[in-house]
Order: sequence, then structure tokens, then C-alpha cells
Amino acid sequence: MTLEARLKDEARHLGFDLAGITTPEPPPHFEVYARWVQAGLHGEMRYLEREDALRKRANPKEILPECESVLVLGMRYNPPGLLPGGERAGAGERGRIASYAWGEDYHEVIPPKLRALVAFLEAEVGHPFPHREYTDTGPLLERDLAQRAGLGWVGKNTCLIAPGIGSYFFLAEILLGLPLRPDPPFPTDHCGTCTRCIEACPTQAILPDRTLDARRCISYQTIENKGAIPPDLRPLMGDWVFGCDVCQMVCPWNIRFAKPATEPAFAPRPDVPAPILGEELRLSPQEFNRKFKGSPVKRAKRRGYLRNVSVALGNAGTVEGLPALRAALDDPEPLVRTHARWALQQLDAGQRTTDDGRETMDNRRRTTDDGQQTAGGKPCTTPPMQPM
Repeated sequence: MTLEARLKDEARHLGFDLAGITTPEPPPHFEVYARWVQAGLHGEMRYLEREDALRKRANPKEILPECESVLVLGMRYNPPGLLPGGERAGAGERGRIASYAWGEDYHEVIPPKLRALVAFLEAEVGHPFPHREYTDTGPLLERDLAQRAGLGWVGKNTCLIAPGIGSYFFLAEILLGLPLRPDPPFPTDHCGTCTRCIEACPTQAILPDRTLDARRCISYQTIENKGAIPPDLRPLMGDWVFGCDVCQMVCPWNIRFAKPATEPAFAPRPDVPAPILGEELRLSPQEFNRKFKGSPVKRAKRRGYLRNVSVALGNAGTVEGLPALRAALDDPEPLVRTHARWALQQLDAGQRTTDDGRETMDNRRRTTDDGQQTAGGKPCTTPPMQPM
């Protein structure tokens, strides 16, 4: 068995579902990326426009001059269909958290496995060598490298899609100062004429050239944006309070092939996938830190998360969230107070009384016979409850 085959076997033993090898040559779509940044479509993620970051993304050897090969890996996380319907029933209005964030933070779970792979290689070749590991943390065009390593193709929703797996997986890379035989690039694009992801995006953030206007993306707004969410986008965000899975949920490759994760650390934590919005809005700083310790959700910080929860309550269109929203008007964080006030205005504008005397809202979501959420009478393209 070749060294490359033994390395991939070890990667599978450590829990990786995908493994491929490519060269450190400049990625083929860097110019597309550079134009995307120049157009300002990255929003406030200023670290993407730094000169050194652009230089490194244009050439992995700028990161590790001794690099002779790149190992690209993928590890599945749980698809949203794993969540039982009962998790979203009763106990008040619930929000949605992107399924990659249901369990432990992948930034903590994957790096030890990368280090284990390096140790395996050093033992195999009998000496240490220069290397650098990344898990969504380095200046790499990782989807370009993954496609060139034969793992899959970049879909119209900008996610890497792997045949027989779909797109619910994390990517990781190890730059190696070691010559390994590269795999052939993935040869074909299997999106065809399908445009379901583009049509389903609630904010129309997906662009025709397989890039994303991050400024309109729900994931960007609920995680990367540290300030106020633009008022015109708030009504479009539905019940998403951290991230968004819509463009993956409607992808035929995920509908057909997505499977539960094998990594136990990614199992859903209690009360995380579909949080009760009124209860979340009452989380103190200590309670927030305790609930989301070791979770990707901590990236949004309490003020960002409660901002998102407020918007979701405003979009819910029911009176159940009124007490929590009114209490949030006294929150110590101005960002939370501002969005709670907006949510209350939304509820006040839509309030009415039904024939049986129960208060509801004109814009309250309805449910079709097949369980799909609707808004304004038009069925959404995503089923009720699933990285840039």
C-alpha cells in the first residue's frame, strides 16, 4: 500500500469522510475571489481584504514556503433532517440554529485529529517536516483546493458538494513539506440546470457566478455582522437565530445523500437546534456562556445572539414573545434593546383578534398539510427544521 493510501486510511480511522491530495499551486479561481473582495461583497469581514491575506490565498507557498503537497479533508456534520419534529413542537415559538452548530465547536474537535495525522506521517517517513494545519482558520481558498484534490465540485450555492455525501461537512487542510502524489481534480459539475438554492435563498444572497453577497446572507448577518441588522433584511430572516441552512436543505444532493455524522462531538446538544425564543431572550451573560460553552454559537456573543432572537420573535407574528421582548427593552446591551424595539413594533403592527378571541398576528406563519411553513400564503421551499 502506498504512503498516500495509508494516509487516507488513517484519516478515515480518525473520522474524516473525505481525503484528497493536491499540489500547492495557485488556486484556479483566485481572480474570481479577488474581484469579489474588490466589489465589497465580503461585507465587514475586513480580514479578507488585507494585502497579506490576499497574497496567501493566491499562493499557498506564501503560507509555507516548503509546502510540496496539500492534504484536504472533509468531516460530516449532522443534516437538519436529523432533528425530530417534536423538538420544534410546543413550549412557545422556537428559532433555528444551523445544524453545523448543534454540537461541539469544530474548531476544537478537528485540530487534534489533524495533529494526529501529522504525527502518523512523521512516523511513516521517519522524520519531522514543515507543516501547517487549518480548519476554516487560514487564508486558503479551501473549496478550490478541495475540488482540485478530487473531493467534489463547488455548487451554485457556493458549497463544496461531494458525490454520495452532499455538502454537510467541514473542510480542513494540512500544508505538508513532503512530496505526495496528488489526486486528479474532480472533473465535472453536477448542478446542471438546477437553481433551487438560488431561488430558495430568503434574502436572494446567492449570485449567478457561484459567489455570495455576504451582506445579504443570513449566516453573515447572524454571525459575522457585529452591529445592527439592516431593517430591510430583518423580515426576511424568518426564525434563523444563528446561521442558515436553506440553500443546502433544498439541494437534491443533500436530500438524497446526506447522512448523520459519525463524530459523537457533533451530536445535537439539548435545547440548541430549536431554542425557545422567549427563554433565550432572557439569558443572562452567565447563562449564555454556560449554555454555549464550547459551541460555535459563542462566536455571535450574547448581544449578537439576543439581537437575532429578537428579530426572530418579531417575525414569528405571535404574542407569545411579548413579555420577553418588553423585558429586553431594559437589557444592558443597546444592540439587544434596538432589535427588541423593532420586534415589538412588528408585532404591534400585525396584531388582531380572531373570532375565538385569541390574539394572533396578521403575518403569523401558517402551516400547510404537508408541514411546510408558509408566509403570506406562499409555501416556503424549506422544510421545517437542518460553512462561507
